[in-house]
Amino acid sequence: MKNRLCSLKIRQQFFLLLLVSGVLCFSLFQFFWQSKWEAAYAVRQTGLLPLPSLREDFFQELYEEARDYSVPDKENNAAQQQAFAPFFDICDAYTGLYIYGADDGLYRAGKFPEYFYDHSSLFFNLALDFTDNIGEEHYELSLPFKNGYYSVQILCYHNAEFMFYYYIFCLLFCVALFLSVLLFFISRKMQSVIAMEQEILRMSTGDLDHPVRVRGQDEIGILGQELDNLRQTLRENIRQEQESRKANQDLITALSHDLRTPLTILRGYLEVMQLRRNPEIHEEYLRRCLKKTGDIQELTDRMFEYALVSEEEETPDFTCLSTSDVLQYLRENCEYIRLAGFHTHCRFSEESASLTSDRLMLKRIFTNLFSNILKYGDKEQPVEVSCALFLNREQIHISIKNTIRQEYSSDDSNNIGLRNVQKMAELLHGHLEMERSQEVFTIHLTFPLKKKNSSPFRLTLRQ
Repeated sequence: MKNRLCSLKIRQQFFLLLLVSGVLCFSLFQFFWQSKWEAAYAVRQTGLLPLPSLREDFFQELYEEARDYSVPDKENNAAQQQAFAPFFDICDAYTGLYIYGADDGLYRAGKFPEYFYDHSSLFFNLALDFTDNIGEEHYELSLPFKNGYYSVQILCYHNAEFMFYYYIFCLLFCVALFLSVLLFFISRKMQSVIAMEQEILRMSTGDLDHPVRVRGQDEIGILGQELDNLRQTLRENIRQEQESRKANQDLITALSHDLRTPLTILRGYLEVMQLRRNPEIHEEYLRRCLKKTGDIQELTDRMFEYALVSEEEETPDFTCLSTSDVLQYLRENCEYIRLAGFHTHCRFSEESASLTSDRLMLKRIFTNLFSNILKYGDKEQPVEVSCALFLNREQIHISIKNTIRQEYSSDDSNNIGLRNVQKMAELLHGHLEMERSQEVFTIHLTFPLKKKNSSPFRLTLRQ
């Protein structure tokens, strides 16, 4: 039921509230007005207000005084009326007394309450009309006067003033209650509108983490929900945009870093060829130079591709490779660092297996690792490179171990190369572990092989 009411439109809620509060306030007014005598009695008993009342000995005194006066024969007999006038002194300002003939019922004499002479304003008269003189108390007696028995009617208005103010109080209270309910409803809706304004201002300052707290199922509540959805969408779009920008910056930085090693190798081969010391290996070096230019072109194509499509992360191009390809990449990098003056101890498995990987990404992994050896490695100590196939666990394990020289290079102080290697290894479903013991740095790379039953691995030493 509550959800039904909350789902109504604001104008429907307002109309329903207007109807219900009007009926309730009118019923409350009727209840108060029906309890007017109880209220008057309670006020008189508690003494909260000094309400006038008829004297307890009024009727006894009236009976005794009547014996001393003769009632006028006619209403217009001025002399008799003047002589009879002191009889009315027994009445107070709230009491009216009227005398009629017992036989003919004709009016003989009377006195109107003085209270109404003092309160003869239009407002007071209208109030009396609305209350229908509800403060009147009526008594009818037959009293013995000097000239016989006459019918006496007594009208007491001691409650008239209280009823007047009680009626005004009940009316104002119910009207105020009715208006208060409506104003409270309008105030709640205005608070929702003000809260909506504050949320919009907060969003305009760039704060998209604070949830919109405007609730409800009416127009304002729906607007608040849609505003919160807009806030979440904007925050998610900004987050994705920032992550995309950072991912692309990291990717371009990584690919740019990956370009250094093949360019350095290419430069080294060209410098060796320029010296013309071994003309018989120029052809081989020329072939390697062409291969490195192909690697550079492949890297630059990949960089342009990702820069254009703005992908959030690099996606590997999985193809079926042989472990002999992995060994070839390792041999090329080992030969390169040997040309730079390093000594290498290589242990490669003679077993052959297949794996699903990205050819270019594998090259980048090895060029990054051996590039770090060139920068940080100690040429006086050998570089140990091993590649083992654990066919029972369907894994290929590559280990590269080198000694770090005393002087560190600051060119790669942010470890871009190692971070790229770890990221690319994870993309290829591999695992990278780094160990550092004093001056020795070891990298362990593990990649999954294709499922194939084979014998355990064997290692052979190759220099």
